[in-house]
Amino acid sequence: MQLEIIHKYNAGLDRVLSSFFDENRILEKNMRLGSRNVRVAQVSRDDQSAKMVVEREVTTSVEVPAMLASFHREWNQVRQEEHWFRKDDGEWHCEFRVRIDGVPAKIQGLMRLQGDTSDCVNEVTLNVRCDVPLLGKKIAKFLIEDSRQKIESEYDATLMML
Repeated sequence: MQLEIIHKYNAGLDRVLSSFFDENRILEKNMRLGSRNVRVAQVSRDDQSAKMVVEREVTTSVEVPAMLASFHREWNQVRQEEHWFRKDDGEWHCEFRVRIDGVPAKIQGLMRLQGDTSDCVNEVTLNVRCDVPLLGKKIAKFLIEDSRQKIESEYDATLMML
């Protein structure tokens, strides 16, 4: 299953990208979102590439369907890795993956951040795959909806901190 989202920023490309990789802002954003035990395992950026690894515990953002209740935990350990590459002066690309401990699904995606010194747009594509017999599509659908809420909440928090 796939999710596509477009986020617009009234801030320049470098300012937005810098906020994505500011360790204090990463911690503040996660605090605002209600995450706990947040750890920035890695954050680095140079003129051509960047990498971020964040580990945290999160709760679900949407109601858990009854048939998935046996898999549900109040808090879930998440590891998110982002690998960014500069395409040109006005565009950066990202490949990311998210691992949720105990959840039998593969979550990965792409981001394309492009703009100039005054504003920019981030195009996010998220893919979720779950091969569990009978429940795979329901798990993937739940993860897509939960991810949609989390991505929008992160966007709102980022806007407030720019």
